[in-house]
Amino acid sequence: MRRRRILIVDDSPIFLAATTALLARAAGIEVIGTAGSGREAVQRVCELEPDLVLMDLEMPEMNGLEAARRLAARPHRPRVVTMTAHEDEEYRAAAFEASADGFLFKSDLGVQLVPLIHALLPE
Repeated sequence: MRRRRILIVDDSPIFLAATTALLARAAGIEVIGTAGSGREAVQRVCELEPDLVLMDLEMPEMNGLEAARRLAARPHRPRVVTMTAHEDEEYRAAAFEASADGFLFKSDLGVQLVPLIHALLPE
C-alpha cells in the first residue's frame, strides 16, 4: 500500500501533536513534517514534497488562504485541505476560492479527516 505523505500546518503545538497522533493511527498515512505558519508551509513543501498539506486558515506571518494560493501556483502541487475552528460557512467558500482541494471544521477532524485524505489521494 502506498503511503500518503502529509504536512500539517498550524500555529498551535498542541494541535500539531494531537493531529500527528491521530494520523499516526491511520493506515496508509505518514506525517512527514509540521509547520507553524503559512510562510513556513510553503518552504516545507519545497523541501519535503508532501502529497497533501493540512493547513489552518488563521496563522501568523502568512494565513492559510494565502499559502494555499501560493501552493496552487506551483507545478506538481500537493493537495491542500484547509481547516478552521470557526464554524462559519464563509470560511469554506474562501478556502475553495483560494484553490483548496478540501475544507474541514476542526471539530469534525476526528471523523472526517482520514476519509477525506483517502478520497483526495486514492491508491
